[in-house]
Amino acid sequence: MTTQIGILAFNDMEELDAIGPWEVFSWAAKQEDSGIAVCTIGSGSREITCAKGLRIVTDYTLDDHPKLDIVLVPGGQGTRAIFANGGPEIDWLKKVAPDCSWVTSVCTGALLLHRAGQLQGKRATTYWAAVDLLRGGGNVEVMDDVRFVRDGNVVTSAGISAGMDMSLWLLGQLKSPEFARFVQKGIEYFPAPPYTAAV
Repeated sequence: MTTQIGILAFNDMEELDAIGPWEVFSWAAKQEDSGIAVCTIGSGSREITCAKGLRIVTDYTLDDHPKLDIVLVPGGQGTRAIFANGGPEIDWLKKVAPDCSWVTSVCTGALLLHRAGQLQGKRATTYWAAVDLLRGGGNVEVMDDVRFVRDGNVVTSAGISAGMDMSLWLLGQLKSPEFARFVQKGIEYFPAPPYTAAV
């Protein structure tokens, strides 16, 4: 039995929001008998231009992807208009999320989950500069200064690199903490920032 992970991709998404988790899950998927598969799913087109100019070609579109067990929604500047105005991404999330074992987001991807009704009455987090925006959506308990938050089968992470933390944790739930540590070592993810953030 294979666990199928789908990472949503859209124009102006933040690169590492998607690529960080993709690295974690794809590294895991390449291990023998992992039972994990990961794909990228483009909104509107398979050709996506990210926030800082990285161009990617996704595996699928919103209309032709395999059945998903886990959905991951990245953030980035492109989420703002979708959060404000809706769009095919929201309709798609409303359709696929109820059938997923896990519904996850990185950074301002939480805004799209909220717009799609997946954060109602739940605890969640997002990028530090978007906390008030998410809180303003109502009926969600927004957690500050945390790397990721789990509420039921919904897991939201803070911005950008925090998505890797969340993905490794989720891998520990899917397989085992030992397997997650094995992957963490494989990708050499041991955060030790050379500078501390201003407080």
